[in-house]
Amino acid sequence: MTDQTHPLTLYNSLTRTKEQFVPQDPKRVTMYNCGPTVYSYAHIGNARAAVVADVLFRVLRHIYGEDAVVYARNITDVDDRIIQSSKETGFPISEITEKYARIYNEDLAGLNCLAPTHQPHATKHIDDMIAMISDLIEKGNAYESDGHMFFDVSTYEAYGALSGNTLDALRGGDRVGEGEVARKRNAADFVLWKPELHGVGWDAPFGRGRPGWHIECSAMAKATLTETLETDVIDIHCGGVDLKFPHHENEIAQSCCANNEDKFANYWVHNEFLNMGSEKMSKSLGNVTLVHDLLKEWDGEVIRLALLKAHYRSELNWSEDLLRESKAQIDGWYRSLLLRKKELGDFYSDKSDSHFINMTNLLFDDLDTPEWIGGVSDFSEKSTEEFESVISIITENNWERNSTNLAGAIGVLKAFLGTFHILGLLQKDPEEWFKGNTSSDDQAEFDAIAKRRETARAAKDWPAADAARDEAKALGIVLEDGPEGTSWRKA
Repeated sequence: MTDQTHPLTLYNSLTRTKEQFVPQDPKRVTMYNCGPTVYSYAHIGNARAAVVADVLFRVLRHIYGEDAVVYARNITDVDDRIIQSSKETGFPISEITEKYARIYNEDLAGLNCLAPTHQPHATKHIDDMIAMISDLIEKGNAYESDGHMFFDVSTYEAYGALSGNTLDALRGGDRVGEGEVARKRNAADFVLWKPELHGVGWDAPFGRGRPGWHIECSAMAKATLTETLETDVIDIHCGGVDLKFPHHENEIAQSCCANNEDKFANYWVHNEFLNMGSEKMSKSLGNVTLVHDLLKEWDGEVIRLALLKAHYRSELNWSEDLLRESKAQIDGWYRSLLLRKKELGDFYSDKSDSHFINMTNLLFDDLDTPEWIGGVSDFSEKSTEEFESVISIITENNWERNSTNLAGAIGVLKAFLGTFHILGLLQKDPEEWFKGNTSSDDQAEFDAIAKRRETARAAKDWPAADAARDEAKALGIVLEDGPEGTSWRKA
């Protein structure tokens, strides 16, 4: 467990206050995040929820140790939309779900999201769902109606505590396809089990069928995070604010009743919406932006930084300008690393370094990434000035470059660079970053252009040097002259 100046605080959606995070067991910190329903590509709003959870995962690992944090993010691979897609396309359900689950994981890896400790698939936990529903039936929290099993919200007095809804005020709240209100005792009752659809179903004591949406996460969280523990309460549950009601509210109700617990999770962390300009992103408006498409045009680190530019509890306005701004900022940070690569070597600093601690503490205040980005920008400028000053003094006086002054300056710069690891940024070699995904043939061509400019400059053939520069510019690369010759990078 890492020492830190400030404790980690998180805004708890359940209590509506910012609280110090205290895990039930610092040697086993449990965290659950609602994953995708895999019938199509993930959009950038889905990615925001995943990146926010990934930052929290990284911060927790930094504080408590990598082996101490157990993070589960599910895959929903049984859903009416998946079944319908299979019927319409003729492709087997498993082929559809495996394809989009693979693409989702590849897209998140492209955004530098760490793999979760567990990635349970709903279809692998049907027995756990059936067992939980059976418990709810036995305890009087569930009832049958027209072949459906419903949770009776009137049997759970705390229903609505997370979302602020009251049973008297609630009307509807159904997910499409979950059954008509006429089947229910209360309008807010939600389905736990439905009859099979197009031949898709599993045998259960209460009839052959398929699970409702909400029961899936409750069963998977229990199976992966608390099954071997004395408690079924998890430390943290994450997700987008759009899931707060009805999904998370229903998770709480059924989990607490089935598990005989007062809580399902001690801390609820919800990220806000992502907007496309002045509008919410939605299929009806035709402004849905897919992560898969963005990764074809932008490096994943650029997209990741753009997602972190606003605090997770604030709405984020997504735009091309935001991406361009983020790329310019990351280019500057990589440039700082590239110019000092020889002196820095392994640029990750010791976690006990005071500068490193000061920078990471900015993240411990409710994952305040905008404050961290601002602090890093200020620190970058100051550390760069100090580094350049020391290098200048060493050069002017012919001092050894391993002097204590240089070591101190490098230490400060390492602290600045090392904090990026916690946010999943600056994960590439700087030369790789600036050359991008360039083919070997293109690299050879660009190397030749850079060499021509270098040779021309050495011969003071300025027209030839300028011609090489213009040729490079036309190909979308920038030539840079330095003491060790001419190099190139993507514009």
